[in-house]
Amino acid sequence: MKEIRAFIQPHKLSNVTMALMEIPKFPGMTVIDCSGFGRELIGHARDYGPFLPKKRIEIFAPDNLVEIIFETIMHVAHSGQHGDGKVYIIDALKGGRVSSGERDSDLG
Repeated sequence: MKEIRAFIQPHKLSNVTMALMEIPKFPGMTVIDCSGFGRELIGHARDYGPFLPKKRIEIFAPDNLVEIIFETIMHVAHSGQHGDGKVYIIDALKGGRVSSGERDSDLG
């Protein structure tokens, strides 16, 4: 099981969500409002903080879905502009469902 963590432009969220929901057995996701900046700071940052709004997506998925989820986010969130975002794949060693008590290393 892996965590796919993506930081994308807010206006891309609905397109990314719709594309992900088309993946068979998509495990679901969490979306969090956040802000930040990358290597390229905006030129007028001295007037206000350098932080730009982003959406953080967290998806815990079984290994067999990781690549399709990763590629979908990379493709759909892309606009060709600086600040489109970043996507990470992180190892998740174990997961558990609180409702059932089920534990699994590939819970997704």
